[in-house]
Amino acid sequence: MSTTESSGPSGELDQAGMANLAFLEELFERYQHDPASVDPDWREYFDSLAGGGRVAADGRTHAMNGHVANGHALPDADLVSPDGIATARAVAIANGEVRLPVAPAGEAMPLPLPPLATGTKGEERVAFLQDRVDQLVRAYRVRGHLMAEIDPLGRPRPGLPELDPQFYHLTEEDMDRVFSTDTIEGPQSMSLRQIIKRLRNTYCRAIGVQFMHMDDLRVRQWLQVRMEGCENRIQLDRRQQLRIYRQMTTAAVFEEFIQKRFLGAKSFSLEGSESLIPLLEMAIERAAGQEIGDVVLGMAHRGRLNVLANIMGKSPQRIFREFADIDPELHVGRGDVKYHLGHSTDYRAANGRNVHLTLCFNPSHLEFVNPVAIGRMRSRQDRNSDVIRQNGMVILVHGDAAFAGEGIIQETLNLSELDAYRIGGTLHVIVNNQIGFTTGPREARSCTYATDVAKMLQIPIFHVNGEDPEAVAQAVNLAMDFRREFQRDVVIDMYCFRRRGHNEADEPAFTQPALYRVIERRPSVHESYLEKLLKLGDVSREEAVAIADEHRAKLDAELSVAKSEDYVHKSDLAGVWAFYVGGRERDAADVDTGVRRDVLVHLLERLVSLPEGFEPHPKIQKFLEGRAAMASGKQPLDWSAAEALALASLATQGLRVRLSGQDSQRGTFSHRHAVIHDAVTDETYCALEHLASDQAPVEIYNSPLSEAGVLGFEYGYSLDCPDGLVMWEAQFGDFVNAAQVVIDQFIVSAEEKWNRLSGLVMLLPHGFEGQGPEHSSARLERFLSLAAKDNIQVVSPTTPAQMFHLLRRQVLRVWRKPLVVMTPKSLLRNPQCVSNFETFEQGTFQRVIADGSGVPARDVRRILLCSGKIAYELEKRRQELGRRDVAIVRVEQLYPLPKRALETALADYAPGTPAVWVQEEPENMGAWRFFRIHFGDKLLDRFPFSGVCRQSAASPATGSKKSHDLEQNELLNAAFHS
Repeated sequence: MSTTESSGPSGELDQAGMANLAFLEELFERYQHDPASVDPDWREYFDSLAGGGRVAADGRTHAMNGHVANGHALPDADLVSPDGIATARAVAIANGEVRLPVAPAGEAMPLPLPPLATGTKGEERVAFLQDRVDQLVRAYRVRGHLMAEIDPLGRPRPGLPELDPQFYHLTEEDMDRVFSTDTIEGPQSMSLRQIIKRLRNTYCRAIGVQFMHMDDLRVRQWLQVRMEGCENRIQLDRRQQLRIYRQMTTAAVFEEFIQKRFLGAKSFSLEGSESLIPLLEMAIERAAGQEIGDVVLGMAHRGRLNVLANIMGKSPQRIFREFADIDPELHVGRGDVKYHLGHSTDYRAANGRNVHLTLCFNPSHLEFVNPVAIGRMRSRQDRNSDVIRQNGMVILVHGDAAFAGEGIIQETLNLSELDAYRIGGTLHVIVNNQIGFTTGPREARSCTYATDVAKMLQIPIFHVNGEDPEAVAQAVNLAMDFRREFQRDVVIDMYCFRRRGHNEADEPAFTQPALYRVIERRPSVHESYLEKLLKLGDVSREEAVAIADEHRAKLDAELSVAKSEDYVHKSDLAGVWAFYVGGRERDAADVDTGVRRDVLVHLLERLVSLPEGFEPHPKIQKFLEGRAAMASGKQPLDWSAAEALALASLATQGLRVRLSGQDSQRGTFSHRHAVIHDAVTDETYCALEHLASDQAPVEIYNSPLSEAGVLGFEYGYSLDCPDGLVMWEAQFGDFVNAAQVVIDQFIVSAEEKWNRLSGLVMLLPHGFEGQGPEHSSARLERFLSLAAKDNIQVVSPTTPAQMFHLLRRQVLRVWRKPLVVMTPKSLLRNPQCVSNFETFEQGTFQRVIADGSGVPARDVRRILLCSGKIAYELEKRRQELGRRDVAIVRVEQLYPLPKRALETALADYAPGTPAVWVQEEPENMGAWRFFRIHFGDKLLDRFPFSGVCRQSAASPATGSKKSHDLEQNELLNAAFHS
């Protein structure tokens, strides 16, 4: 018999037992089957229950099953103390003598605890009552948030029986009895009445807190001390109150001004949520007090214009000019709506410190800016060598519907505690309008709160009434201090309401008539706060009117300037980006990317050097020996060596290298082995980090199995690292499908929409090798369909030297564009896919590789153009057929279109020679249609142009290896025959 079982129903459960429901259910089930199988104490206890779980006199069976007994839910497992305080009585079944409280509609009722046995006296009675008080205290900490007055619309919340003293058989006679309060911050003892008042003030007023799900007792106790000591309330002086009122008034006046001066324009008003402005200002002030000098903000469109004007310091002149749409000729085919734009500024805090603020540009895909903002902060921290992640922070402003509904939220939260992506904690602020576009919470989520997904982390969630700015202030201070103390994310869920529809032209009463009848009767948030201050006598109505009038006058003056013909807008692309350019590739000079042989040999030797005593896996040892043979010139260089040399040479030139992706340390195809594991100790070693004492950092990370979140992060990282090589790698190229929003809304369009450049590299394994529909194609056609005005580079290199020069060119050129690389799979080990040192020493990346077979141009009767691994198969088939009249030309850069390089490669061939584009992809995929659109029926106006492809298909490839081989053979035959 276990120790837990032998303790009996009236004894305390030990730590192993944990008084959990599973234990009790198992015990009760055994009792039902055979009462003699349980301890006599438990048997006596179960016998005392009505029906005892066996067939009762009424013929019904009463069973503990699914956490329900006698038709009533058992107390929540969270209420059971993990330190052994709770007893078996905490989860007992109620008997017929106990009056059950009424359950909230639609909910099962927790069971009241059994009363003290009749005749119990003295110390045992005192211990019994103290135990019940301790359970009540815990219940408030666990469940108090469910009764907190956090809804500014005042809708009632159902009562909770477990927060009622009667649930624990504490009577009115006990209310003035003094109990020990060692577990509560404050006096060592208080009356029960005082205890309940303190708990209600702390957990059930305008702030509700979820924190008891966290496992770390130290963290929970830190929060308890901070909250219970002040009853979760901050005392503001007149100056602070007036400052909050001023911020709320400027927010309200701004919205009012926009609606009056620009009738019918969409602004996605902040009305009903004006407390966001003082919340953000208080967070920034707190950050300044914590010596944080850099804050990156990300948010969607709701309230964005207000934040730009009143937090970010963006000139109202620019905002008004954007509303007036005065300069249409500057935005033909480019630009974005005003409520998607970003801004940077230096904020002067009250303590005299400057805090640099950056509000990220954001599309309408709401939450996808989150990993971008976090990546930007990590990049800045790395640039400033902030390895302890304390000098910068991110504030993310979310909507309630999006926070619960968008999967990118989970992906972003999951990054927060991973070494590759940590930034020391993010402040998440939910502007909880309690509605989506037209969708209410009951239709939008299956959980209680919009923030429930955040409980995946060991972090607190503060639900706060947005109509109580002083409660908001307490939540902000507590959240910021928690983040600083524990370097974790933290969530503020600010309940408010949306005064208007989704936008100003929308009629919300169509779908929420009852809700909007309530909202229509409510005063604005700043008016409600003013009434409170007037009652306290801290502010006069004259002062309040003067504040509003002053701000209206300022906005009128700004509007006048905005309409002036003398207005001049200056570009804000500066700072670390001042040296780099975008625009057309033809305007950007190429650079020499070659490296001397002696340097390459030295780097290869460093790459195969391991610490003394380090024991790699035998196969890895053989891999390293192969590298050593390459260094000595005994073997040509393969793809893995070329890539490693590119990274190593850049790092030793002082240029940061970062690669993160799925299985990127080893490589999906076991080709990279950038991070090696000791076969005995499992310690790791990355030779790229140990090349020279003065090298730049090299970071190679395995990412979680997340595409959108990680790609968004690396894109954000690249925005603040123009002078480094920042790469994201997919496990297989098709995995990029799950990150399409990041590609469409940020990577390919940011320069056109926001004048923002990026040098991000995307490595996407691509090639048709019989691995089925999902692992064949990186969807090359999608990138080409998004290509315009040289916005991206799309490349499919076919030799190790090409990969070497490509990666070096990406960083050494001042021209910055995202680079999409169709990386190989089988070519990684193809003995023909090698390069010698000479090709690394000279030149640069070749956009087009001319035929190298030595066939005289005058003898060529057919020109095959291709990209990727098909080039090797075409070459092999040409040799098999002995075709000396066919030239094979590799198009390595698919976009920007390499027209001049093609002209050079084809210059010696006779006009009228058929040119055939050969690709593995189906006709409706790959590059064929893209080239056909751009070159028409005649390539370069000289060569009849046609294509050889697989048949058009809805799916990229067959799932049968034999079918693949059959198709591939037919494809190669067709390439050499008309």
